[in-house]
Amino acid sequence: MTKQTQEHPKFAIIGCGLIGQKRMACLPPGTVTVACDLTLSRAEKLAATAPACRATDQVAEALATPDVGIVIVATHNSALAPTAAQAMAAGKHVLIEKPAALDLSELSQLESLAEKHRVQVRIGYNLRYHPAFRQARAIVESGVLGPLMFIHGRYGHGGRLGYDQEWRADPKLSGGGELIDQGIHLIDLAGWFLGPFTSIEGHAATYFWKMPVDDNAFINLRNKEGKTAWLQASCTEWKNHFSFEIYGRDGKLRVEGLGGSYGMERLSHYQMRPEMGPPDTTIYEYPRGDESWKVEMAEFVEDVRLQRTPVPGLNEAKAALAIVQEIYRKSGYDRI
Repeated sequence: MTKQTQEHPKFAIIGCGLIGQKRMACLPPGTVTVACDLTLSRAEKLAATAPACRATDQVAEALATPDVGIVIVATHNSALAPTAAQAMAAGKHVLIEKPAALDLSELSQLESLAEKHRVQVRIGYNLRYHPAFRQARAIVESGVLGPLMFIHGRYGHGGRLGYDQEWRADPKLSGGGELIDQGIHLIDLAGWFLGPFTSIEGHAATYFWKMPVDDNAFINLRNKEGKTAWLQASCTEWKNHFSFEIYGRDGKLRVEGLGGSYGMERLSHYQMRPEMGPPDTTIYEYPRGDESWKVEMAEFVEDVRLQRTPVPGLNEAKAALAIVQEIYRKSGYDRI
């Protein structure tokens, strides 16, 4: 990017649905130059929310815009990697929404392109940037929990009428169901705290929704030290739910809620006393809404400015997607 673009990066958003809208809302006014969507009216609607932003339904046109230095790819899953590849070949830095690709071969291609064109690639795992998780990470790194032992996580929603007719229910567009949608967030978070996993067990199933992809997934991961992550993702939760518990030898953290329909975001820190019994308890509450998208993007801008490798990036995307693919293989969904 030019010196001017490094200091004041300009963005293009490709994919103007819900996530594209969230991305637009977190960017400084006047920094989004192009909004692109295959449905032009949707691009026009998003472009109208930002000054000096134009709309197009042509990806090549969006990527040819000279002042665009960073491209946000927020398409259907099947188009994430191909669109990101186009952007990288055009010399653009890219933020790709999770899962970033439908299979590992696509991610390997993106790695090669990133190296060839010397561009930075960040994967949109925004839950890492929720305030409860940033505080949880700081507490874990302080050492007060002692060595970590295991993690227990749940993430789920109840769907909506017609959910089984949406693009997420089409494996050609989505690559899978609830496991690759919300479950991959849990997998990424678990790996962030426990490191790489060497044992992958679990299964995906379709219990309620009449669709060829999974509506529930049950995941059992262990690292080389035997530390375990026990995770469930569900779109038959009926009441939206999020909880993530981190157990150490000397204490426990519990993150619950993500704001909105998931309830107030809250972090509970339970610190064991030497005599055991009821722990010392500290509760942090975050009632001011979700700024994770904004914080995440600010860090990516710094990645680009400093020419540092983003985390989570392609390495983390490969680790999470490998687990998803293995559980789909064990469950027979890879043959859909």
